[in-house]
Amino acid sequence: MLRKIITIDQEKCNGCGLCAQACHEQAIGMVDGKAALLRDDYCDGLGDCLPVCPTNAITFEVREAAAYDEAAVLANKASQEAELPCGCPGTQARLLHQQEPAPAQQAATPQNSELLVAADCTAFAYGDFHRKFIKNHITLIGCPKLDNEDYSRKLTEILLANDIKSVTVVRMEVPCCGGMEQAVRTALQQSGKIIPWQVVTISTDGQILEEI
Repeated sequence: MLRKIITIDQEKCNGCGLCAQACHEQAIGMVDGKAALLRDDYCDGLGDCLPVCPTNAITFEVREAAAYDEAAVLANKASQEAELPCGCPGTQARLLHQQEPAPAQQAATPQNSELLVAADCTAFAYGDFHRKFIKNHITLIGCPKLDNEDYSRKLTEILLANDIKSVTVVRMEVPCCGGMEQAVRTALQQSGKIIPWQVVTISTDGQILEEI
């Protein structure tokens, strides 16, 4: 069938492996030190791998390819998880504890010039998100998995057009959120500005794993 699917430029690929980590369907693997599309029917065409590639080696193309086989992807994941002692952590049941709502805060204004770039699910995972992260920040929310956008280009324009004093990236621990971090890194490089920035990683059970 004719459908949209990724293609990887082997000359541009630097072998970092970020795309393979970001591909939840495991359609991408490393072959002889380069990223390669292993199976057409594992590629869903959503492009989680695109934003994490630092060399822009991955693009979409429309060509004859096997249809995306979700059942095969799930079976492959189940087979691999069965080999783990406790299975995939993301499939485990969790007990959610209700947290006290944070007090209302005055909204930030453009003059604050403190920029927060956050994955949309972080606000749901971390109960004190508004007080700890949004307070006194101009906030940009997105999802590198679901949004078919070039975040780095838009962020570069924002950095060039505004006096941004710092940038905070809040992401989840899942691989696809690496696209958010990489987009900010690329935008900072393209802007030519020296702006302090940090990355905060939130776990799937709502804990701060690291702040770097």
